Amino acid sequence: MATIDVNQLLANIKTTVSGVIQQDVTTISGYSERQLAAMAQQAKWIAAATLSGELTSDMRDFFLNTLKDSATNFTNTLKGLAVVTAEKVWNALVGALWGAIDTAIGQVLPLPQAPAGGLGGTTGT
Repeated sequence: MATIDVNQLLANIKTTVSGVIQQDVTTISGYSERQLAAMAQQAKWIAAATLSGELTSDMRDFFLNTLKDSATNFTNTLKGLAVVTAEKVWNALVGALWGAIDTAIGQVLPLPQAPAGGLGGTTGT
């Protein structure tokens, strides 16, 4: 019967999870930079157009609402990406742990299901 080298398993888990997080953080970071730059540019334009008299107060309010909607959509997208990343991390973690057990006992155990309700802050059964 084989045993699990806890230090090696820990190293494998860190490598696997870090890979998932780094890939997703890079993706999220690129998305964030583009979206934030666009919102900052829109804020600059609203201020300049307001000061120059190019925008009426009604038009300014319209563009401010559009900017608010952009901020809301950005936040909701990041929230969704964070949940997806958490699920990928959970899958990688479970895969590494179950894989080590499988190797040690010489048989493949069924992988557990993710918590009911997902990993977005609710607890499952």
